[in-house]
Amino acid sequence: MAHMTSRALTVGFDLDMTLIDSRPGIHACYQALSARTGTYIDADLAVTRLGPPLADELVNWFPAEQVAAMADVYREMYPTHAIAPTPAMPGARAAIAAVQAAGGRAIVVTAKYEPNAKLHLEHLGIEPDAVIGDLWAEGKAEALLEHAADVYVGDHTGDVRGARTAEAYAVAVATGPCDAAELRAAGADVVLADLTEFPGWLESHRSRS
Repeated sequence: MAHMTSRALTVGFDLDMTLIDSRPGIHACYQALSARTGTYIDADLAVTRLGPPLADELVNWFPAEQVAAMADVYREMYPTHAIAPTPAMPGARAAIAAVQAAGGRAIVVTAKYEPNAKLHLEHLGIEPDAVIGDLWAEGKAEALLEHAADVYVGDHTGDVRGARTAEAYAVAVATGPCDAAELRAAGADVVLADLTEFPGWLESHRSRS
């Protein structure tokens, strides 16, 4: 199939719990938001269910009519509290590098507010070819289709749905809130323990396609 080789491989990656372990940073930001607003937020609980948009979490702690305003406050406080404590996931840098070394493009497609997503990547020295924020689940397909992504890598069943909607190969990593069985049930084409397995998977995937 000669036409396959004419276009560079494009691989999309989710951010939270796929490329970065954002739990410490988000935990700190929720604690700061709680202190600032005087509203109780169970930060320990909130970080067990990362992936969906911020508003989906805030609605558990604030009246619906305050959620948009609280999301703005959270995003504004986020760079101060959440960037420094957040490490890269094992294998994250090597996964991006493997795509680029193969002559491909690595893009990040995340539900996170785009300026804050970029701050995380800059802080960690991870350099994808593009970063697209504010997209969740099936909505991620919008960016995946626009960038002609062949593969999408994520840790949440919402990421799998995004990949399927874009007709991209759905690679799941069991490093977030969803276990391997849930990810498979959602339609993942392959489930890896974590991103350290990705370069090897990519090599075998490319040799097959």
